[in-house]
Formats: sequence, C-alpha cells, structure tokens
Amino acid sequence: MTLFRLLDANANRAAEAARTLEDAARFLLGDASLSAPLKTLRHDLAQAVQALGPLHVARSAATDVGAEVHTAEQGVRGSTYEVAAAATQRLQQALRVLEEFAKTAPPPGPAAALQVEQLRYRAYDLGRDLLTRLGSSRRRQWRLCVLLTESACTQRPWSEVLDACVEGGADCIQVREKHLSDPELLERLAVVRARAQRHATPPAVVLNDRVDLALAAGVDGVHLGQHDLSAEQARRITGHQLLIGVSTTDLDQARAAHDAGADYVGLGPMFPSSTKAKPRIAGPDYLRAYLTHRAAGRLPHLTIGGIDLGRAHMLAEAGAQGVAVCAAVCGAADPRAAVEALVQAMGEPMSEQAPGNAGSLKDDAGTGAQGPAS
Repeated sequence: MTLFRLLDANANRAAEAARTLEDAARFLLGDASLSAPLKTLRHDLAQAVQALGPLHVARSAATDVGAEVHTAEQGVRGSTYEVAAAATQRLQQALRVLEEFAKTAPPPGPAAALQVEQLRYRAYDLGRDLLTRLGSSRRRQWRLCVLLTESACTQRPWSEVLDACVEGGADCIQVREKHLSDPELLERLAVVRARAQRHATPPAVVLNDRVDLALAAGVDGVHLGQHDLSAEQARRITGHQLLIGVSTTDLDQARAAHDAGADYVGLGPMFPSSTKAKPRIAGPDYLRAYLTHRAAGRLPHLTIGGIDLGRAHMLAEAGAQGVAVCAAVCGAADPRAAVEALVQAMGEPMSEQAPGNAGSLKDDAGTGAQGPAS
C-alpha cells in the first residue's frame, strides 16, 4: 500500500501540473498547437496510471507528513511565466518519480514505467515550447514607449528629454542611436539606465537592434527589426534575461514573433513618419486584424509610425493599448507635457498579458490520474 500511495501522489501531481500547462496554452496564449498535445499527454498519463491498478485506495492526504511542509517560494508567483515554469518542473519531476517506482510494482508496472518514460520526454519539449512562447516573466503591456534619438531632440538636449520622459510617466525608453560607436552607446545606455532608476516607478530601458550591447549594459530589453536576429535566435543568446520586442508589418510576421517567444511586437507603420521612411504603410487596419488574432493578438503591442497625440487617441479608440513615438516627444517644446498627454490618451495600464479571445471557458470531460476532473 505504501508503494501505491507514492505512485498515486505523483500521478496526481503530474496530472495537475499538466492541466496547469494545458490551461496556460489554451487560455493565456490561445494556442491550439500547444494546448492540444498537452491535453493528449494528460489523457495518456491517465491511461498509463490506470494500468497500475486502483491507486486511489491508498490515498490518505490527512496522514501525509509532507503536507504541512512549505517553502517561501511556493506562496509567491510573480507572473504567469513563473506559474508555468513551476508547473513544468513539477510535471517532469513527478513523471520521473512515477517512472522509477512503477518499475518496482507488480506487472504491468514495468510496462507502465516505459509509457511514463515516453511521456516524460514529451513533457520536456512541450514545457520548453510553452515557456518560450510565454516569454519573459517581466512581460507587460506598456502604454507609451519613447524612441529616444538625439538627432530628433530638436527643442531640448536629449538628456532633458530623457528626464521629461521618466517624470512624465513613459513606461519604456527605447534607445535608438545607430551612429554611436559601441563604447559611446554603452556609455549612453548607462546614463539612461541610471536616470530611469531614479524614479519610483522606473521605465523599462530597451536598446534597438543590439542583443550583445543590451546584455553588456544590463538594460531591460532589446528591440529587433525584421533584418536583425530573430526572436528565437536572440532568446538562445539571452535566455530570459532580456525582454525581446519585434517590429512587424503584417500578421505573418506577428505570428512568427509570437511563436518565437517575443515579449511584445511593434505594429506598423500606422502612418507615414518623418523619422523613418517606409515603403509600405500597414495602417490601423493591421492593428484591428492583430487584435482579433487568437494567438498572436495576445502579445503586448506598441503601435508605431507617425503617431502624434491626435492619432494616439484614434488608435486607442481602435483598441490599441500602447504606442511608440519619437518626434512627438523628442521634438516637442515641452516633452514632459507631451508624454503626460500621450499616457493619458492611452488610458489605464493593462496587466502583463494583453487580453484576447481564447475560446470557450467550457471544461472538457477528461479525467486526471485517478482523480476528478476540474
């Protein structure tokens, strides 16, 4: 009975973790390509455990000596990513324990152990894919990102514009200086980061294009264009140290960024811009299409391209949750007032994940490993 009790505990632990991951893929990401195989894994686990016999007869939560043992980390989850990461580890560990001890059970225990081994290998890949698509634990929806470019600061020095952005409530400062040498750019990033940190709620600091210098400078993220490293390649280099943003001009690019684990996407250009000429204007129709996309539309986003205060209001009415601007702030006579007005135009800040339609909340009728479905 003690062996059955151990097997039952780990079977339920694995099933609960698998359900947590399945629901993250299903409801947080709206991603059928992940939720379907996670659901299949959960049901395959139930079948493997069922072959071991009625494990539930040995269940006794009231006499479990480990039930009251807790760690500080168990009571805190800072983000949905951390929830999924903990569930991924729990699933893999429970499957390993189940596999090893099933080998000692009477037949068909060894055969069930082989099934669980294959489930464990599947769990490794599915957990990796889910965590990649969830992105950084610090992912959130920004209302205003200012593309800080010294040449665009025509009314005030760039350092004064920076202070105005921080004090005015910008969520993100993206440093975009393509003509500085690497040492000069690192020095610029150090200044931006130090001044941002003075504020009680410091904005994120993101560097344009350069993954290597973003890591070296210790900033929050890197923003990539379509001709830079892909989000997947950048993630291999940075792990989850950096937030990763990707510029997109259509849904195919947005889907690719989502699948590669980007933390947010730039949508645009919304309008013609004097800052950076573009051969094609995606326009607000792209924003509307993005917001209705089941999977990609759940990533935080920043609309970009020719945005001033009036256009920010227009985009907010169309559903935009964030904007990225350059000239509207950097070239303003009063950049702090410009920042405050743009922040107000975008309304209240969103939670870490942008909302979207993930399908019905109706539960399926599948059962867990010897336990009730919930």
